[in-house]
Amino acid sequence: MSSLSLAVRDSSTMLRRNLLHARRYPSLTLNLLLTPVMLLLLFVYIFGGAISGGAGRDTYIAYIVPGILLMTIGSTTIGTAVSVSGDMAEGIIARFRTMAIHRACVLIGHVVGSVLQAIISVVLVGAVGVAMGFRSSGAGVVEWLAAFGLLVLFALALTWIAVGMGLVSPNAEAASNNAMPLILLPMISSAFVPLDSMPGWFQPIAEYQPFTPAIETLRGLLLGTDIGHNGWLAVGWSLGLAALGYFWSASTFNKDPK
Repeated sequence: MSSLSLAVRDSSTMLRRNLLHARRYPSLTLNLLLTPVMLLLLFVYIFGGAISGGAGRDTYIAYIVPGILLMTIGSTTIGTAVSVSGDMAEGIIARFRTMAIHRACVLIGHVVGSVLQAIISVVLVGAVGVAMGFRSSGAGVVEWLAAFGLLVLFALALTWIAVGMGLVSPNAEAASNNAMPLILLPMISSAFVPLDSMPGWFQPIAEYQPFTPAIETLRGLLLGTDIGHNGWLAVGWSLGLAALGYFWSASTFNKDPK
């Protein structure tokens, strides 16, 4: 059997392991999923009337849902950091190191499993948004495929970052705390209010961070608004974070344990 075949086989085994863990212990996934759903309900039904400036609930829910979908990915990947840290603390990684398996398959299983969970979570949160009145305007097959591709790419990028955070965290609690920026960054982006409504000194902080261009690109694809340079920025941020997370995770994982 070739090296590639072995890698695919071992990675598939690790993927099944992680999916079984998620199925047997769904409380973490559900808790992380509740955060974007609660924020969606809170901002639409409680704060929406004041924030929308009289534009109406339907207009505001169309504005906010793309940001909530990206926040869902950030929230889901916190579970990845916790899971990876748990494996390291429990010693199962040390056991895997002694087995005749492809070395990278442990991380690949976590990453692929996390991306799948993130996309499923996005679909569920999107369904809640549709039930609340969200409607895509003018998006065809190409736009929907591009939106799906962006969500997968962004989920892949944040997952590799979360894996790195999990590997360097001493325990699950620390991993959860270290990964909190993945759900806090959307709060200071254009997810809830336009950039021009923010204080002038704060606008560059909100504009030049990973979530804002991704949100604006997704918003443009689903609602037909102008994307401008945000599409290239979103792809650039995603590829850059994915590469950074991959090399960080690989170098940390390949260090000989003390």
